[in-house]
Amino acid sequence: MKEPLISIRSPHLEGAEVAWFAPLCNGDDEFLGRHDMRYKSDWSNTSNVLLTADKLGYRNILCPSSYQVGQDTLTFASAVAPLTSQINILAAIRCGEVHPPMLGRTIATLDHMLKGRLTINIISSDLPGTKMESAKRYQRSREVIEILKQCWTQDAIDFKGDYYNIQLDNTDPVKPYQTNGGPLLYFGGYSPPAVDLCAEHCDVYLMWPETEDRLMELMKNMSDKAAAYNRKVDFGLRIHVIVRETEEEARRAAKDLMSYVDDEKGKEIRERALDAKSYGVSRQAEMRELAEDDGFVEDNLWTGIGRARSGCGAALVGTPDQILAKINRYMDMGIRAFIFSGYPHASECKLFAHSVLPKIKTFSMPEAQGRKPLIIPDTPLGAGIRS
Repeated sequence: MKEPLISIRSPHLEGAEVAWFAPLCNGDDEFLGRHDMRYKSDWSNTSNVLLTADKLGYRNILCPSSYQVGQDTLTFASAVAPLTSQINILAAIRCGEVHPPMLGRTIATLDHMLKGRLTINIISSDLPGTKMESAKRYQRSREVIEILKQCWTQDAIDFKGDYYNIQLDNTDPVKPYQTNGGPLLYFGGYSPPAVDLCAEHCDVYLMWPETEDRLMELMKNMSDKAAAYNRKVDFGLRIHVIVRETEEEARRAAKDLMSYVDDEKGKEIRERALDAKSYGVSRQAEMRELAEDDGFVEDNLWTGIGRARSGCGAALVGTPDQILAKINRYMDMGIRAFIFSGYPHASECKLFAHSVLPKIKTFSMPEAQGRKPLIIPDTPLGAGIRS
């Protein structure tokens, strides 16, 4: 692997944390624009996707959060945790929904259920029925994170901010299973307040798919901002994938996926989300404008899927070798974490696992960062636990 072109937290790590996506928010289907109740977001379907990813060797899985549709993220994660064997869970939390000390205790409890296999996706979007200026939303998120870190590392909470004023003596709430500060924080956001928050407090900066030069601009900017806080962050990419034996088959599958979506239907789907007008979503729209008539903006990077999605709006489309070459290119750039998804999620999860995943050296980010303490496997407590 080449030396990364930007400053990252983990230049020593070869390979990547390869994750899949758990469709908690009713986004799974065989064809976008034609919802099939067989793929409805419920416990049976979504836990099947997650447990399939666990068995196939994915190292993490994003459990997203949405108010309008689907299931509650932390409830789902706590229910599925005892059923997993090796996969980490990347649980999304919307800052402001839960009183921070209670959220800190909830996360620490879940971390113990997973024996240190918990990671957190920090979300700063508006809460349902509310509208807050961007800078204020991110300030609220900053305060939530600072309180969480006090919960996880101190014997008392003493915090005064714009949104929270909390003084609590220690009543022995559970601390996280992971040492060195608790679960890793993953974060995605593009506005200046978002970038500043990640640079100061978070561990992995998640990006949506864009051209390589635009990704490098984002990574360079984040590296510079983190350096101002005497920190480094790792980088992640959230992206869809369509992998088939031949490029012709992959492109045909991409076309079939969108066969029920016209411009009107696509706009209606995109505008359902609370963050439909965010800066990040607008950047995905720019990618579609830059693409060729067939939707490809770069080799094997197809923006057509974004016609029916408000968030992550592009997919890697191609043969196993083509997909692997693109992933290797991203890793050479310094990207250390990937969150893939495809449609339907369970079947595409299997296709990618069988044809691409075995060719990638993978690791668990909490283990790589020393957050997860070792358990001696021959003790009764540690028997059968993967460290």
